[in-house]
Amino acid sequence: MKNLTELKGNWNEIKGKLKQKYAVLTDSDVLLLEGKQDEMLGRLQAKLGRTKEELHKIISEL
Repeated sequence: MKNLTELKGNWNEIKGKLKQKYAVLTDSDVLLLEGKQDEMLGRLQAKLGRTKEELHKIISEL
């Protein structure tokens, strides 16, 4: 996955693409708060039924 600085800088674009690809995601599912990246990944894992590694791959490919 992209480093955290890159991820934060592009997060609005990335979360829009995630929500387009996975219509079940809500704004609160993709809310990236300082220090809460693992919590967000946990929400995505539960909602999408993917592993953390799969999510890293999906996000880096967007």
